[in-house]
Amino acid sequence: MPSKIPKRKVEILVISDIHLGTYGCHAKELLFYLKSIKPKVIVLNGDIIDIWQFNKKYWPKSHMKIIRHFLNLISKGVKVYYITGNHDETLRRFAGLKLGSLRLLNKLVLDLDNGKKAWFFHGDVFDVTMKHSKWLAKLGAYGYDTLILINRFANFISENVFRKGKLSLSKKIKNSVKSAVKFINDFEKVAAEIGINNKYDYVVCGHIHQPEIKEIKNSKGSILYLNSGDWIENLTSLEYNEGNWSVYHFDHNNFSRDQEIDNDKEEPNTDILFNSLLDEFNILN
Repeated sequence: MPSKIPKRKVEILVISDIHLGTYGCHAKELLFYLKSIKPKVIVLNGDIIDIWQFNKKYWPKSHMKIIRHFLNLISKGVKVYYITGNHDETLRRFAGLKLGSLRLLNKLVLDLDNGKKAWFFHGDVFDVTMKHSKWLAKLGAYGYDTLILINRFANFISENVFRKGKLSLSKKIKNSVKSAVKFINDFEKVAAEIGINNKYDYVVCGHIHQPEIKEIKNSKGSILYLNSGDWIENLTSLEYNEGNWSVYHFDHNNFSRDQEIDNDKEEPNTDILFNSLLDEFNILN
């Protein structure tokens, strides 16, 4: 039998905007990635489970595999910080929950080994539509999910009929609409300014599905702004090792959507941990 490929070590892994429970979620690709690394700390930076669009009729086995994988890591003592976002805002009333090595929070500050401070939060607090017109934001979320489905069909035609590369309709829209570009720029600027005012070295967000690492300066100082992107269209995460941050981009060349991911043995105590989570969240009530 061929020897197992050793897992790549990651000191801090940041993932956001997985949107489990939606058609656009690339759960199989994410599981393939997660099984290739050995993280010491995991920050789930919001919109992990899309409670807004959750439908009991659509919860594929691959989506449950993601939950089980994280529970397996928690059962082994890996530190996991779950920071709530707008699509999983129902969990915000449980902020402060501790269950094993899992922490449920609305924001997080970590002291890194290089003596610097990193501030993590999802980022929807800056979204005007979330503050004043939540129904409009939810309507936009449904429209976005529909656009992703159309995008997948367009990609199938592009790759199999015209033999061309993949398209990203949502990216084209965001990059061509001036108001969308301005929103992203304003989002990054506001996050950086607050981070600088609080004397943080890094500000780490999600929410806008725009992976990024860049230094932002103003009259009061500078900060490294980071965004983990998403697992809907960009398939990205942030990785921290030896004092340096990098954006991970999923490589489709090493992956087939038809590959088997269900044969791996799960730790038996993940079911116990999952039931404990249900009891803690009082979901059944």
